[in-house]
Amino acid sequence: MTERELFDSYNKDVYRTCYHMLQNAQDAEDVCHDVFITVFRQDWRSVEHIRAWILRIAMNHSLNILRKNRTKREKQEQIQIQHDQATMAIKSVNTIVMEKALATELQKQLNQLPDKLLAVVTLRYVGDLSMVEISESMNIPLGTVKSRLHNALKLMRKNMERHERFLTKGEKQLGIN
Repeated sequence: MTERELFDSYNKDVYRTCYHMLQNAQDAEDVCHDVFITVFRQDWRSVEHIRAWILRIAMNHSLNILRKNRTKREKQEQIQIQHDQATMAIKSVNTIVMEKALATELQKQLNQLPDKLLAVVTLRYVGDLSMVEISESMNIPLGTVKSRLHNALKLMRKNMERHERFLTKGEKQLGIN
């Protein structure tokens, strides 16, 4: 396999993983570029599970960017939460339901996950890697992958339930049922 064939084979997977992690097209393109530079500088022909290895590199590069931008994102999320709370007190239930589509809420929940949990969820559901491939790509035991995935889903479920209770409480305060 040539470098061009390797790039053509995995470019979309790397970009999709980076974009999902970073939620920014330009950052995803930059990281995708950096990933392949890193890959081509390594002895990639001797790697047994090339897809998992490349996605691991993509994940590590994305996590580095996320760590750098963490405080900026946290400040923006706090402002958005305050805005959402003020808006919810004014708008009708129908408007709130329409604005709070499931995809938006799911992305919000993903952004609240710690980096280690986010990495496993992204590799599993966006990268479509098996538990064994995630274990190999992140160089962690299979049991750790399973527990991180379980903990991530449990945390997201708990946060979703808390969010639903908050909405229900807001409806009761406004006299809407």
